Formats: sequence, C-alpha cells, structure tokens
Amino acid sequence: MMLPAIRSNALRVACCLGLAAVTAITVVGLTAASPESTPALNAFAGGALRYQPNTAYGFGEKLTFDLGYKFITVGQATMQIGPQAVTVSDRPCYDVKFDVRTTSAFDKVFKVRDRYETYIDVDGIFPWRFEQTVREGNYSRDFAANIDQRANVAKTTEGSFKTPAFVHDILSAFYYTRAVDVRSLKKGQSFTVKNFYGKQAYDLRVRVLGREQVEVPAGTFDCVVVEPLVVEGGLFKSEGRIIVYLTDDDRKIPVKVSTKVAIGSIEGKLSSYSGTRGPIAAKKN
Repeated sequence: MMLPAIRSNALRVACCLGLAAVTAITVVGLTAASPESTPALNAFAGGALRYQPNTAYGFGEKLTFDLGYKFITVGQATMQIGPQAVTVSDRPCYDVKFDVRTTSAFDKVFKVRDRYETYIDVDGIFPWRFEQTVREGNYSRDFAANIDQRANVAKTTEGSFKTPAFVHDILSAFYYTRAVDVRSLKKGQSFTVKNFYGKQAYDLRVRVLGREQVEVPAGTFDCVVVEPLVVEGGLFKSEGRIIVYLTDDDRKIPVKVSTKVAIGSIEGKLSSYSGTRGPIAAKKN
C-alpha cells in the first residue's frame, strides 16, 4: 500500500522547504566571497558583529507552496517574514515563520501542523533564536534554541552547547543563502555550511546541478538547481534525493522542492507570493 510512503515522504518536502531552508540555503552557504567561508571574518572585529548586505528580501514577504504527490495535493506550506523588525538580544531582527499543514481531506490519513520560527539579525543575517513545534500524527516535538552569537553558545530545551561563529538554524540558513551571490555558482560545485539543530552543529554540503526552467502554479521561472548531499545521522536521512529550484535572479526564491523516492516524487511548488523586495527577473510569465 502506498499511503504510508506517501504520507511520510510528502512531509519530507515540507521539511525540505524549511530545510530547503537548508537545502537551498546551503547552496550559497559558503562561497569564496561569503563571510562564513573566511575564518578571519568569523571573528568579531573589535566586538562588532558582522554585516551582510541583503537586497533579496525584506519585511512582509510571503511565499506559499502546494505540497503534493503526483496529482494529489496533500498540504500547504508558507514562509513569511513579519511586517516589521522585532528586538531579540538587543538587535533588530526579521521574524520568519515557516508553517506546514495538511489539507482537511488528508488530515484523515495523516494530520500535520508544523511551525518553524527564526529571528534573524537584520544587519548580519544570522539567527538569535529558533523555535520548532511539530505535530505529525501521534508524534509531537517542541524545540527552542537561544543562540548567543557573541559567546558562540546555543542554550536549548535540551541543554547548552558550543557553536561555530555565526552558526545557522535550519531556517535562517536559507535566508542567509538568499542574501549572498549564487549567480556565479557553476554546475558541479559544492559548498558546506554549519547548521545547528538538537545538540550540535552539522556540516551540510550542497551540490549545484545546473540551471533549468520550471513551471509551477505561480508561473514559469528560470532556476538554479541544487541538491543537498545526504549526511547520515544529520539533517537528512538517506531516504531519497532532494532537489531544490531557486529563481536565477537577485531574489533567489525557492520555486520547487522535490524529493525522489522509490514510489516517485513528492513535490512542493510555489503557488503564490507577495511582498517581495523587488521584481523577480527570472519569471517568464
């Protein structure tokens, strides 16, 4: 019977969007010009936090995705930045929420109500706090981490842990990726970024597969295609490939996330967007 496989893997797409959060995220996690790729820039200069230019997104951006298997829509995911800055650790931050929910029809098969939330420093594009609420069938998990970027320590619901400089959570990494330049990336290149989750920071390597034009409910877009390489025991389990499509322009919006499994592909497709910082040049129609 396919339903167990569909319901477990359909929700991987949801995670991928937020983890595409990691996925896409990671793509640009470390480039030659990226602050995180240069150890000297990871240290504080006279006690100052780093500055990362960002023209990709701003307050009020909202991205909505349909989650489905073949012709069956099983849920919806939303990534949204709050309308104004909030103060965390005495710093102005983007309040970013990522919500995943199954449709009312699919709730009868496997109900999901997940939320990921991160508070990202407006100037430095790194997180100060991460929260996760997972409700999937009979499974539930609540997790929170206050990330002290000055002391390199994450204080979580599971303890206190040392972290690398300017470490990311699984959602902030995606927004960091969008803030840096990915247009110079070439097919076959791969990069690594540090993401903190649970009790430690993980290395996640992402490979660039090339470029492709993609059609989704929100339109047709020119995209950069990337794949996070599986890390056993890390953020991704070896249950199939995960492919992420980002608009090939300054916005770097995730247009589609696909996870390939034995029974086919589970996909998340951009259905609508609003509040973007500027035009999406990669859109064809």
